[in-house]
Amino acid sequence: MERNTEIELRLLIEAIYLKYSYDFRDYSAASIKRRVNHALSQFECQTISALQEKVLHDPTAFMQLLQLLTIPVSEMFRDPSHFLALRREVVPLLKTYPSIKVWIAGCSTGEEVYSMAILLREEGLLDRTILYATDINPRSLDKARQGIFSLENVRAYTHNYQQAGGRRSFADYYTAAYGYAIFDKSLCDNVTFADHSLATDSVFSETQLISCRNVLIYFNKKLQGRAFGLFHESLCHRGFLALGSKETLDFSAYGNKFEALVKPERIYRKS
Repeated sequence: MERNTEIELRLLIEAIYLKYSYDFRDYSAASIKRRVNHALSQFECQTISALQEKVLHDPTAFMQLLQLLTIPVSEMFRDPSHFLALRREVVPLLKTYPSIKVWIAGCSTGEEVYSMAILLREEGLLDRTILYATDINPRSLDKARQGIFSLENVRAYTHNYQQAGGRRSFADYYTAAYGYAIFDKSLCDNVTFADHSLATDSVFSETQLISCRNVLIYFNKKLQGRAFGLFHESLCHRGFLALGSKETLDFSAYGNKFEALVKPERIYRKS
């Protein structure tokens, strides 16, 4: 039975790649299996084969499955000590560049984008920064563009912001209405939201800072290596790479191509 499940899972992932060009083949097998099992109950399918048949013949069903395969889990100023380290250790060095490009890879529904934009504005850098916010999920990108978040969540984000060295009242950045917080549109004046896959796409710009946090934990070692290669190629000489708290360059082929700037916060600098 278990063997059948493994075969069905591989066939589903291959079918998605062939039909829709979304490549989950080198994602963590445990993560994909967990999410597909959850999808079976959502789609009321008895088997993965039945789910495959449904998504192959119905693009709408595939978009619904994509939401489950790329479950966005994010929050503003997540791991505040990370953003405090960016503010203290990376920003002073970014200030030496006449113009700055920042790539937020796997931006999900935009929490990381707005956090970065607020930090850069407070440090006087936002006006000379271009931000690229990329993700493989078009619905997540749409939500990120809108900049509307639950007011209930924003209360937690406010605490994170304060812990991350925020210099103003967090409420200065949004308008509250009907249980939602609508963030200041000008924060995204220099943001380009774009569809980009770390599994299949290539580098698109030279950047000074790349933030890719809590994305690589869903990749296997091969795909992590591909992503590190893209980041290394994209970063300018002595550029910065920020990873999630459970991610590391250690034990990768690129470990010796970066040096740890703030190792506990997973902030690296290209050697």
